[in-house]
Amino acid sequence: MSAPRILVLDDEADLRELLEITLLKMGLDVDSAATLRQARNLFEERDYALVLTDMRLPDGLGLELVREIAASGKGTPVAVITAYGSAENAVVALKAGAFDYIAKPVALDALRVMVRSALKLSEGAAAADGGAVDSRMIGHSPAMQSLRAQIARLARSMAPISITGESGSGKELAAREIHAQSSRASKPFVAVNCGAIPETLMEAEFFGYRKGAFTGAAEERDGFFQAANGGTLMLDEVADLPLAMQVKLLRAIQERRVRKIGATSEEPVDVRIISATHQDLARCVETGRFRQDLFYRLNVIELALPPLRERMDDLALLADGILNRLAGPGQASLGPGVLEALKAYSFPGNVRELENVLERALAFANDGAIQVGDLSLKAARPVEGGRSETVTPAAAPVPPPVEVAPPPRPMAAPVALGPAELPSNLPEYLEQVERDIIQRALQQTQFNRTQAASLLGISVRQLRYQMQKLDICAPDD
Repeated sequence: MSAPRILVLDDEADLRELLEITLLKMGLDVDSAATLRQARNLFEERDYALVLTDMRLPDGLGLELVREIAASGKGTPVAVITAYGSAENAVVALKAGAFDYIAKPVALDALRVMVRSALKLSEGAAAADGGAVDSRMIGHSPAMQSLRAQIARLARSMAPISITGESGSGKELAAREIHAQSSRASKPFVAVNCGAIPETLMEAEFFGYRKGAFTGAAEERDGFFQAANGGTLMLDEVADLPLAMQVKLLRAIQERRVRKIGATSEEPVDVRIISATHQDLARCVETGRFRQDLFYRLNVIELALPPLRERMDDLALLADGILNRLAGPGQASLGPGVLEALKAYSFPGNVRELENVLERALAFANDGAIQVGDLSLKAARPVEGGRSETVTPAAAPVPPPVEVAPPPRPMAAPVALGPAELPSNLPEYLEQVERDIIQRALQQTQFNRTQAASLLGISVRQLRYQMQKLDICAPDD
């Protein structure tokens, strides 16, 4: 079997020779070109496992070749060589379809890692030609078919991906799907909730630390970047990162090197970054809560997940999958009218809320047969014309009496002040205002903390802290 063949395109003879020698030592066959014209002729004559091109060439830009190869349908990965500090060019190339990039001066160890990843990608693409890829993203709706097609394309790249979508829409599932279909599938997938890590521990958690670096550091420990080395690191709720940590994260992503706390040197890491948030990152940049340079590094490619209300055709499949997982295959079913009642509900909590509704209904169901009365859907949903209506089953049978948790303790609403009035006790008055706002948000979302936090523009961790500080109790507390 012949060795994989690589096409190297660069007008600098010395760099071209260095790349050729390095690739030949890896056991690969190499063709070289100094101009776009030569590279195009070679690409038409032969099949390549990887194309490595400089950005600036005597007769054009390497970006032109990236776009042409992406449109050729051959599925050949392309990596670009960018000048030092030209991060913008790298981002443009990745958006155009490049597999990865490497900066000048070329670090040979990083080059070898990238080439190995590209060769695995080519092997995976060849194997995938024989059959369809099994996806964990359930649904036959047009929105889900489009989403699966996007994931299949994104899995072939090393470009950072920003996944956006409402809470409960399956952002982590989408990230795991991208990882599973990529050349990194055999390597670790590490998901990190950025909003759940105390600020004082963030650097240690992300980058690790050396023994004795601080009090309590009894042994050396790796961070998230080292744990995900060779694989994928998902930064969930990335908008909750404090600004000081955003600076350090930006450097780690740009340099692909991290320094443990207490270490004197950096170590290389090969990690693909996928970020996710339910917040509007662009809005966070405008308000100064998120660094613009980090936003552009993370948001190279955006993947938007549709909410459940936009793919109600998938509801039956999703419900079957959830019930099979909760009760076992064939052990639970939906009774008459249940699917229609579910479709009439807007599901502000998306698939996560659907799981919650079905799990609660299953607890009340007789012999695993869920009836309309077991659902307890009472949230308002918007309808045409800007009005809202309450979704309740019209002919629902009365469910058996169950013990209902007592309502939260009533709190006095803050007294409205006139234009010239001042509160007699400012801290107490502000607490009353904050308590009233949080209680109203909780009541609007039926005490769903995740949705309430989203309405208020804060993290769930912050909401829990404020509820504890203000002595606000939910019915299930």
